[in-house]
Amino acid sequence: MKRVLFITSTRIGDAILSTGILSWLIDRYPEARFTIACGPAAAPLFSAVPRLERVIALEKQSWSRHWFRLWLQCAPHVWSAVVDLRGSAVSYGVICANRFVKRSNGGDGHVVEQLARVVGLSDPPPPRLWTAPEHWQEAERIISRATPVLAVGPAANWRGKEWPTHRFGELVARLTAPNGILPGARVALFGSASERRRAEEVRHAIHPDRFIDLMGRVDLLTAYLCLRRCAFYIGNDSGTMHLAAAAGTPTLGLFGPSRDELYRPWGPHCAVVRTTESFEELTSRPGYDHRTTGTLMGGLSVDAVVAAAAKLWRRCQEKAA
Repeated sequence: MKRVLFITSTRIGDAILSTGILSWLIDRYPEARFTIACGPAAAPLFSAVPRLERVIALEKQSWSRHWFRLWLQCAPHVWSAVVDLRGSAVSYGVICANRFVKRSNGGDGHVVEQLARVVGLSDPPPPRLWTAPEHWQEAERIISRATPVLAVGPAANWRGKEWPTHRFGELVARLTAPNGILPGARVALFGSASERRRAEEVRHAIHPDRFIDLMGRVDLLTAYLCLRRCAFYIGNDSGTMHLAAAAGTPTLGLFGPSRDELYRPWGPHCAVVRTTESFEELTSRPGYDHRTTGTLMGGLSVDAVVAAAAKLWRRCQEKAA
């Protein structure tokens, strides 16, 4: 039996950005079974991959023992191809016909472009996710197409990247007002259960009759299909932002202390708006520590986000016409 080993990221957003390469592999090796190694948070993304043999969720351990455990599971097999986007030693410790390993310096360009070069592609394949019928059924139950839905991702994996929540509340009010891009739209909040408390201020700004609470209430693939049914997405630089972009939903990413040239949402239906300060200015402030620093997104005004949303909305409407 032909087998392909695909080693990808721990983080959800980075794992999503790598799925274009996985899609290319599935097409290139039409008879192979796939083993995917990734972090536990990202593992649910791959549950419906075609010809999946197994998903190995790598729990980080001291002294890099998680890599040794992965090698123990992979070494007994002969692989048609190994694609290692983590640059680990595992890929050199197994027998394979074709080996593609990402170096620590991925070079210039967006992460999607860097990953494409690992396997020798000049035209980067876009991120893609696979789903099962139960994901579709649940998404259809949650989000009807009868009324447009504005999707909002008010959290991120660290506080410095989070736009102040009261500004999200004002933004939602303006975008769904009679003169906004989505007048009268319902509003769906996306994120994890652990992020719910940080989104309370946004939730209180939305009328209960128009509110859809999806924070920690659905799995990743159902969230992906819910996003496909939304009219527009706005959120911080996060895994949810990349999920929305992969879903094909018009996606506006809010950036500050992260590099939009590397991690902007990918696709012609996407755009970014960032703080007046650059990444370097924000991260070189005295006392900066991404583990403890509060929001660094204060330099991004509601007016700037409303204008960027309107511009992206017009662009997407013109393309659809």
